[in-house]
Amino acid sequence: MQPAGRSRWALLAFAAIVAAAAAVGAFGVTDPATEYADLAQPAWAPPSWLFSPVWTALYVMIAVAGFLVWRRTGVGPAVGVWLAQLVLNAAWTPLFFGAGRYGLAFADIVVLWLLIALTSVLFWRISRPAALLMLPYWAWVTFAGALNLAIWRLNA
Repeated sequence: MQPAGRSRWALLAFAAIVAAAAAVGAFGVTDPATEYADLAQPAWAPPSWLFSPVWTALYVMIAVAGFLVWRRTGVGPAVGVWLAQLVLNAAWTPLFFGAGRYGLAFADIVVLWLLIALTSVLFWRISRPAALLMLPYWAWVTFAGALNLAIWRLNA
C-alpha cells in the first residue's frame, strides 16, 4: 500500500495518462460529430452527443482501475497491458475519423477489445474493484466495435 500523499499524486498521474490518451485520440480530427453525422449509419446508432459523456465516465473508471492495481503491485504486467490498451484506444479515433480507415479502425478495436479482456483478467487477480471498473468500458467497446463494423460495411 502506498502512502496517502503519494497515492493522491499517483491517482492524478493515472488521470493525466488517460487524459493524454484521450487527447492523442482527438489529434488530427477536426469535427467528429459532423463526420459521424455524415456517415451512413445503422438504425441503432446512438446520437453523437452521447459519446462525450459516456467516454468521460469511462475514462474516469479506466484511470481509477489502473491506479488501484498500481497501488497494490506497482508497475508490472497488469499495468503494462493497461497502458497497451490505452495506446490502441488513442489510435482508434484518428484511424476512424481522421483517416477514414474504417476497416483498420475495426482491426484496432478488435485488438483493443482483447486487451481490455486481458486487462480485466489480470486486474481481477489483483483488485476486483479495478476489474469491475473495466467492465463498462469493455461493454462499450463491444458496442463500439459492432457500430464500427456496421459503419464500415455501410460506407465501403
